[in-house]
Formats: sequence, structure tokens, C-alpha cells
Amino acid sequence: MFDRKYLVILLLIGLAAGFAGCKSSFFGGQEAPAPAPPPPAPVSVAGIRTSYADIVEKTSPAVVRIDAEIKTRAQTQFPFGDDLFGGSPLQPSQPRQQLERGIGSGVIVSADGTILTNNHVVEGASKITVQMNNDKTFDAKVVGADKPSDLAVLKIDAQNMPFLTLGDSDSVRVGDIVLAIGNPLGIGQTVTAGIISAKGRRTGLSDGTSFEDFLQTDAPINRGNSGGALVNLSGELIGINSQILSPGGTNGGNIGIGFSIPSNMARNVMEQLLKDGKVHRGMLGIYIQNITDDTAKADGLQNTQGVLVSDVAPGSAAEKAGIKRYDIITAVNGEKIEDSNVFRNKVAGTPPGTEIKLTLVRDGKEQEVTATLEEFSDKAAQSGPDGQDDNQGAPEKESGKLGLSLQPITPQVARQLKLSSDNGLVITDIDPVGPAAEAGLARGDVIMEINKQPVSSVDDVKSALDKAGSNPILLLVGRQGRTLVLTVRPS
Repeated sequence: MFDRKYLVILLLIGLAAGFAGCKSSFFGGQEAPAPAPPPPAPVSVAGIRTSYADIVEKTSPAVVRIDAEIKTRAQTQFPFGDDLFGGSPLQPSQPRQQLERGIGSGVIVSADGTILTNNHVVEGASKITVQMNNDKTFDAKVVGADKPSDLAVLKIDAQNMPFLTLGDSDSVRVGDIVLAIGNPLGIGQTVTAGIISAKGRRTGLSDGTSFEDFLQTDAPINRGNSGGALVNLSGELIGINSQILSPGGTNGGNIGIGFSIPSNMARNVMEQLLKDGKVHRGMLGIYIQNITDDTAKADGLQNTQGVLVSDVAPGSAAEKAGIKRYDIITAVNGEKIEDSNVFRNKVAGTPPGTEIKLTLVRDGKEQEVTATLEEFSDKAAQSGPDGQDDNQGAPEKESGKLGLSLQPITPQVARQLKLSSDNGLVITDIDPVGPAAEAGLARGDVIMEINKQPVSSVDDVKSALDKAGSNPILLLVGRQGRTLVLTVRPS
């Protein structure tokens, strides 16, 4: 029979072994080694990427949250016209300041704490605070801001900061995978993934004096992402997130249509702001339009390549170079022009005082002119005076081929519409489903020429339409102080 004393000895030995195997000892023993961490998940399986964690780890520390405090003046309102306590009537209330807070994102682009963001994130701010993704905060100052590009450069007092290198946005291709990093809706740093959906986009959300050359992406972007980073799979900054399109406008949510300012534009603007505190852009002094199939047919063009000059500012660089209305500009310095937005950005991206060679077609013949660019200014880019008054006088009906009513321009009408001359006929009424309305004409527009021939009476218009037959016609139209060329197919 088993002896109980041996059983006790075995139990004591087991307890001693258990104490020796513990992680810590009451008597100063060493801890047992911790278990090895699991290996990181593979970033690709069978050639297919399964994780962007390595890119996020590399880039996210350089993307910051920006809090902007903006002081505004608000009128104090009272519910009654007299003092509630029976005294004298209240004096008109004085405006008082109130504080608004905006939240956006930014990207550190230099170890010395230089930050790129959107102008609209910090515009009018009295105080700007930058918060890192480790919650450390810094006060920031605006080094320079540029409303036409919607970019601003900030600086924080710091060194050895994590930063992103600006990549070459021109080399980006539609279909490339990208990550958007920012602070949507103030919930904290967020990373989303998508592709480049298009290049060279123009949203039309600006006031007409902006320069847009957006990268479009379906990487989800929402309010608060403005000023954040769009990075490629090499971890390079290729865009500054700026706008979205959605059913709710810029205040709506993401539906997969977001826009980023390309890094090459951002680099150019940033370097000028750091050097001079402002951006210098070239300007020709012309209004331009894209060429449609109907425009090409009406003007006898072989294709739609290039841009159509619809007006030339007096005394401008373009006029000095000999550029005229109806010229077709097909290339700048030998580089073909795709559309009006590309042309405008190319000219603006060239320093004032630079000579450029323009290839143009006039009356079917190609020629080359040299222009010395002037400096762009918001004032010079603004269109003419706004607003229009009701027209008076008896309108004359056009034959019906265009679907509008016309009236000769009397001195009184010219004053009402703030016209600089009495050339042409003013549109007093328009059929909302007629050819003219479909082409973009509106009440108050002035038809100055048809197929490059001046018109001053309804008879002139009828004669020009009869001569054109069923072919598209070119209309030179005056609108709010500027001119444009529209193409109409008569009914």
C-alpha cells in the first residue's frame, strides 16, 4: 500500500516546480520570456496587395489636424422695441464679435514644420492650432495664402518633424491606387483608399478667378479632409485634398467624387509663397473657349483641337502680339493645347515677363506669334459689371429659326444693360426649349455678329440665317461686359 509520506513529498516537489516556473518570484527570481508577437500580416498574397499598413505607418504622422478660430461680427437682436423695464426705447444694437471654429487638415512637407493646407481652411483665422496624430499641439502662423489655387502655407515652431515628400503629379495615371489621409468631420485621423478617377478636372465651384487642375479620386473624402494628403503607394504626396461634389454641394457627404490639388501646382505655389509671400502668374489678356463639333463645322475647321479666342483686352499682351478675335490657338511653345483649362493653367504657370510662342490658325492658315506675358491680377481677371434691368421698347420678333426676340440697342437700353457700345441687338425674350436657349443664350445677351459679320437689325439677322441655311452658325455675344462665341443650330 502506498505510503502517505511519499505522497506528501511528491506534492511538495510539484509545488516547488510550479513556483520556479512563475513569471515572477517573491524571492527575486527572473521573469519568464514573453511569447513572441505574431508575425505581421503579409502585404500581398499571390501578387495581390492585402494591406496598406506599411504606407499608412510611413505617411500618417505627417498629416495633422488644423483648428482655426475666426472672429466674425454679428448684430445683437432684441425681441422688443422698448426696454423691458419701462425705460426709454432701446438704441440700435451694436455689432459684437463672435467666434467661429473651423476644422480641417494639413500636411507637413518639411522637417522645419512647414505645412501645406487649403486657403479656405485658414482664411480669416485669428488663431490656428495644429494637432499631430499623437495629440501634441502647436500654434501656427500663416506664411502666405493664395486664394486662386486654394492653397496656404503654415509654419509651426518645431524641428525634426515627420514630413511627406512631394511627388510628381504629372506622372500620375488614371487608375493608380491612392490613399487619402485627413480629419473628416473632426472625428480623428482617418485613412481611405481609392484610385485616380481623372486628371485635369475643373469643378466650376469657384468664382471664375481660380486656377483648377484637379486630380479626381474616389477615395472617400468628407468635410474636414480639406487640406489633407493624397498619397501614392510609394508614400509620396501627390495631392492636397480640396473639394467634393455631392447632392448636398460642398456641405454634402462623400459619393466618390473628390478633388485634390496636384502636387506640382502645390509645389510651385508653396515655393513662391515662401519666397515672396505671394504668387506671380502670367496673363495674356484674352477670353477663350473650347471648340465644339458645331463650332468647328460653322467655322470650317477640320477638328476641335485648340481654343477659340472670343475676346482680346485692349492694350493687353495678346493685342500687342497681334492676337485677334476668332483666332484658334493650337499650341504653346510647340506643345499642343487640349482645352481651355489646360491653356489657362499653362499661361498662368509661366512667370510674368516671359516670352511664349503661340501657334494659331486664322482664316484657315497657321501662323506663329510671340507674346510677352503680363502679370495676372484678380481685378484684371474679373468680368464686367453685373446685373441687368428690364428692357423697354418694342421688341422685334426674329423669324423663329433661333427662338428669340430681339431689339436694337438704343442709348437707353445701353445704359440699362451697362453696355460700352450700341453695336448689335439685345435679346428681350427667349423660347426656353428653342435652339438659342439650348446653345446657352439668355435674355439680356447682345448678339453682335453672326458668322463673323456685324448685325444691327432684325433684317440683318434674317439675312444671315437665310445665307447659313441649316448649317450651324457662330454668334458673337456680349454678356456682362465680356464677349463669347456660341454656336447655334437653327431650327
